[in-house]
Amino acid sequence: MSWKRGGSERGYHHGNLKEALVRAALDLIAQKGPAGFTFADAARWAGVSPAAPYRHYRDRDELLSDVARRGFEEFADRLSRAWDDGKPDPQTAFQRLGMAYLAFARSEPAFYSAMFEAGVPPDSSPELRAAGDRAFAVVRRACEALSALLPQAKRPPALMMALHIWALSHGIASLFARGDGSQRPLPMSPEDLLEAGVLVYLSGLGLHGR
Repeated sequence: MSWKRGGSERGYHHGNLKEALVRAALDLIAQKGPAGFTFADAARWAGVSPAAPYRHYRDRDELLSDVARRGFEEFADRLSRAWDDGKPDPQTAFQRLGMAYLAFARSEPAFYSAMFEAGVPPDSSPELRAAGDRAFAVVRRACEALSALLPQAKRPPALMMALHIWALSHGIASLFARGDGSQRPLPMSPEDLLEAGVLVYLSGLGLHGR
């Protein structure tokens, strides 16, 4: 597969059509947002006929679902590597996990947009659902490890913790850590903001300093 630079001149040549369409979708999302292009636009961007994408995808929604699935798979891998089974200790690993969340949003804004902003239903395919669940499961495992540091009677539900941390990370990533030009100015880095937010949250649970 080879790619020509320069918008619509970017093309697909004797390679993997499915990969070319995914790449075209990512390029178009980066330029126009997930709602800013059609199935025909993706075909044109990949340098193929309007009918060619139907060999692999039923419609634009199915293409976006595949893009989101690939994004979640990479996201889950990065989160898992950052958590690293809680080594050397759960709190240190938890900080790495949050930084990995922000780093993914910054380095892969088109994937991130397809995953969270394209309106793709999580159940649009079993593969997408599984990939999303695997990413969330890393955060939940981390919360289980942190919760286990508390006396059993004071342990919050790990699912509740995971949802809170996911929401905090996602909010900061969406507002400040994006790499697509939508980043907003603020007097501290997204990483510092997330670290401070998690510190306040964990302190409220009695976990800070453990």
